[in-house]
Amino acid sequence: MIPSYLNRVNLEELPNHIAIIMDGNGRWAKEHNKNRIFGHQAGVKTVRLIIEASVELKLKHLTLYTFSKENWKRPKREVSALMNLLIVTIRKELDELNKNNVSIHVIGDLNTIPKNTLSEVNKAIELTKNNTGLKVVIALSYSSRWDIMNAVKKIKNDSSLSKKQPISEDLFKTYLSTADFPDPELLIRTSGEYRISNFLLWELAYSELYFTSKKWPEFSKEDFYQAIVDYQNRERRFGKVSEQLLSNDES
Repeated sequence: MIPSYLNRVNLEELPNHIAIIMDGNGRWAKEHNKNRIFGHQAGVKTVRLIIEASVELKLKHLTLYTFSKENWKRPKREVSALMNLLIVTIRKELDELNKNNVSIHVIGDLNTIPKNTLSEVNKAIELTKNNTGLKVVIALSYSSRWDIMNAVKKIKNDSSLSKKQPISEDLFKTYLSTADFPDPELLIRTSGEYRISNFLLWELAYSELYFTSKKWPEFSKEDFYQAIVDYQNRERRFGKVSEQLLSNDES
């Protein structure tokens, strides 16, 4: 029997924040001679498994790229089905989320979300806001370029800022929709694509990137643990050299 990657996960060195690009639902469905909606429904089961695994590991933050601003270009039938699937999923999973002390958060251009979908999302945010465990951040109608440009506009229109006040990285981050969350240490992308698709461009500056050929509906807890083990075996230098990390030498 092959040992589980779970046994190799160092619980003392877990990433504080993992972000996932959940890709491959449509292609997985096509491989099974089903329509794309079938793939998205199967993908929801994987979301449930990964949230469960994150809770078990006591992770603090998990961000899921659920729907990009570019996804509005997809066929209307598919977009409508995705919005309805989100409503159904939230209603179905809410009790379990509360049971597991999980809170729901959302980033993205919420002005573009249908009112009934947004109402359900806001309800989930309100009903889980006092939970103190895993924070699940749903990137919905999100694009990083939109977020960065939106931050620039907010800074420009913020009358409380002095015109002479320097715009530092720390200040700029407070105007992003991700302001309340730490930057991800690990990004996982499924389905064999090697790009980040306008996702968290600012926040991923020093994140470790992990790509797998598994499509999202077939991505398992074991695959999740494997990604974490891979991350833990990497050396994160942040511009320094290996010798500095070993000796804590700043020179």
